[in-house]
Amino acid sequence: MEIFANPDTWISLLTLTFMEVVLGIDNIVFISIIVGRLPKEQQAKGRNIGLSLALIFRVILLLFISWIVGAGAPIFSINLPFTQDDFPVSWRDIILFAGGLFLLAKSVTEIHNKLEGEEEGHGTAKVQATLSKVLIQIILIDIVFSFDSILTAVGLAQEVIIMIIAVILAMGIMLIFAKYVSDFVNKHPTVKMLALSFLILIGFMLVVEALHQHIPKGYIYFAMFFSLMVEMLNMQLRKRSEPVHLRQSEIRDPEKHEVL
Repeated sequence: MEIFANPDTWISLLTLTFMEVVLGIDNIVFISIIVGRLPKEQQAKGRNIGLSLALIFRVILLLFISWIVGAGAPIFSINLPFTQDDFPVSWRDIILFAGGLFLLAKSVTEIHNKLEGEEEGHGTAKVQATLSKVLIQIILIDIVFSFDSILTAVGLAQEVIIMIIAVILAMGIMLIFAKYVSDFVNKHPTVKMLALSFLILIGFMLVVEALHQHIPKGYIYFAMFFSLMVEMLNMQLRKRSEPVHLRQSEIRDPEKHEVL
């Protein structure tokens, strides 16, 4: 095709693929946390289905990209009290606002359950119900993340085929690393709590965006990256101090002390 003979096309493809991977991090984190509530034999299935649904939704929305671009047009206005201005509301605002509230509610609920030490059952009937609920939640948040991702893609590429290829490449990369991210998040409780805090931040950002207050995503992702680096340093510090605590516990243990 002629478009691939243009070097700018490959630059756009690489740039867009990188952006899709970056924007898909929050999607991976959400899927990892939600899927982590399933039994281990169901987690890989739920994770793969979730990311596959994300790919399908993004490709479908790209095929209706003209509607996506026009979704920012106001469909009605709200007369704000104490002001003389009307607040225009578009489909974009409704989707982002609803998605942000859902993400806030889900993240706060997960944090509450972790702090309360909620125990989960492992019965067969409950597993099936849980899997279906997990997939429904993944579908809902995939729609929001896909919508936001495509709005970003429109500014980086003009050809729909380039956007579709970039989305497929990005999803392939995320499918490869999703298991490692999921295992890492679920293995470390402090990282999981930090990830839930990130989702609260992203949910708040979506709500603010729906209210026509723009927050540069670079600030959000830098804060997330900085917090993660601090937590990685704390994990290394705890790992170094673990042998000392283990030796002290062995000395206090009479049976182990006799063996020594």
